[in-house]
Amino acid sequence: MAERIMYLQLKTGHNTDRGPAWIARVRFTRSWRTAYVHGRTLARVTGTARANFDSNFYDVETGKEFWMSGPKRDRTDGRYSSQQPHVDEDVRDDYAAFLAGSPLPGREAG
Repeated sequence: MAERIMYLQLKTGHNTDRGPAWIARVRFTRSWRTAYVHGRTLARVTGTARANFDSNFYDVETGKEFWMSGPKRDRTDGRYSSQQPHVDEDVRDDYAAFLAGSPLPGREAG
């Protein structure tokens, strides 16, 4: 299972880019359609039934919607907010190295 350090933000119940956000280690299935993070199983939003410009994953158990993307070195992960995400303890060192210019683990080739 592939692992990546990702930016993740809860969208359900919050105004645009105001939900809690994290930099976290996320595990993905081989198809990259399912992600596992913080004890949640997130499925990729597909088709028009769940189409939403503000989310690209949803929690299969609760239906809550999330935005997930690779973190940005300039820390502008929230598109319309300067709110900074919580950085999970297990990724703190790798994320700090990324901000200083190193590649993220698993992304050394791009």
